[in-house]
Amino acid sequence: MIDKINQLKAEVESLTAATHEKAEELRIKYLSKKGEITSLFNAFREVPNDQKRQVGQLLNELKEAATAKINELKESLENSASAGSETDLTRSADPILLGTRHPLSIVKNEIVDIFARIGFTIAEGPEVEDDWHVFGALNFPPEHPARDMQDTFFIEKDPDVLLRTHTSSVQSRVMLNQQPPIRVICPGRVYRNEAISYRAHCFFHQVEGLYIDKNVSFADLKQALLYFAKEMFGEDTKIRLRPSYFPFTEPSAEMDISCNLCHGEGCPFCKYTGWVEILGCGMVDPNVLEACGIDSKVYSGYAFGMGIERITNLKYQVKDLRMFSENDVRFLRQFESAN
Repeated sequence: MIDKINQLKAEVESLTAATHEKAEELRIKYLSKKGEITSLFNAFREVPNDQKRQVGQLLNELKEAATAKINELKESLENSASAGSETDLTRSADPILLGTRHPLSIVKNEIVDIFARIGFTIAEGPEVEDDWHVFGALNFPPEHPARDMQDTFFIEKDPDVLLRTHTSSVQSRVMLNQQPPIRVICPGRVYRNEAISYRAHCFFHQVEGLYIDKNVSFADLKQALLYFAKEMFGEDTKIRLRPSYFPFTEPSAEMDISCNLCHGEGCPFCKYTGWVEILGCGMVDPNVLEACGIDSKVYSGYAFGMGIERITNLKYQVKDLRMFSENDVRFLRQFESAN
């Protein structure tokens, strides 16, 4: 037994390993449950009593030596791999900076999260659409100016294929393929043929909402929008609804919130009115329900839509819409803490 221990000890001291796999093989060979050192421990019970103390001490020293040697081999291999990676001359000399989500994505996710708390799910649709889903199903008459090439990017004419001008096209798709109750929110990018300036762009982002069920009223719409305004802009936020017109809702309204800079007192941002417009809304026109195969005598609903850029401007006071799409990292880095 003592000769075998001394022999293994000599082997252990001379061990080498070129790879992690080889080092693991050595550990299994000597220290696993069926390893050579473990076998010696199993045979220890057969050692005469007068030799047990000496043999036991030698066995423990052998096990400690083997464990230390194999750990040393593994550590050496890890250090070699680390040293090799540090000498990679193809890496950039500039530090790699952490990125951040885009401010529009931050605000969109916040809007979606707020409406998710009151039961709205996300619905999405294609950005390249047809006339029926963008205009026809939503009660736009054939002569409506939104159908003119001066306002809309048409890809083909007859049949009409275009870039959607609003995410209301997603609402029409949902209504055509799903029976009430419907409670969806539709975020996405839209396109309009407008001159690019600090106030407008040829593409921007919207979030629209649709709720259809039995006995839905304008009071339900107002309550949902009041909840949204308070969650997004603060508990002290007030709203007001002004009569307006949209082809797909009747009655329709524009919604203002109390200015979150002056708290309704009046300032240059709100043009000294104390109010800032943020979205349009209304009760879904019965013609829209019927066009999408929903019985308007049984069901009613409301819809609303807002520009994400508009809400982002209100939250972060970004005065030029073009900054959202210029990809200037000096601008984007300001939102690192908003993640």
